[in-house]
Amino acid sequence: MQPDALDARLIQLLTDEPQLPILECARRLGVARGTVTSRLARLQARGVVSAIVPQVDPAGFGYDLVAFCFVDIIQNVGHGPVTEAILEAIPEVTDLYTVTGDHDLHLRVVARNGQDLQDVLDRISQLAGVARTSSSLALRTHIQSRTLPLLHAVAGTDHPPSAG
Repeated sequence: MQPDALDARLIQLLTDEPQLPILECARRLGVARGTVTSRLARLQARGVVSAIVPQVDPAGFGYDLVAFCFVDIIQNVGHGPVTEAILEAIPEVTDLYTVTGDHDLHLRVVARNGQDLQDVLDRISQLAGVARTSSSLALRTHIQSRTLPLLHAVAGTDHPPSAG
């Protein structure tokens, strides 16, 4: 599905203000309420918009440290069981990818401090199927989950410079 300019403006509006009512979206976009409702339903049905939820920042409740953990798995165990074990046992894992290259999995992990991070990494390394881990600290987050510029480029609309 190729989003158009109205789709991009609607997504931008709901990204900036996720709790905005449909009627207010329609008013701000200058279209009928039904247009907003049907556009949003179509965007969700086609997988362009997966959810409209507040963005949770773990730093807001004390998880200020961000690290990336690279996991090598025991190959005959497989990716599925290891990723399931990580997701079940380690709530500090916020993103998890199967990757190509020197490692099998790439995790984004949050922690309260260095000692807490060490505990998280120890728990990961002790899971069945994990052969080895390595990690690196993020010193500063410049941007994450950056999709709006791509959406605006696809839709052929101008992207507000201050928005992610």
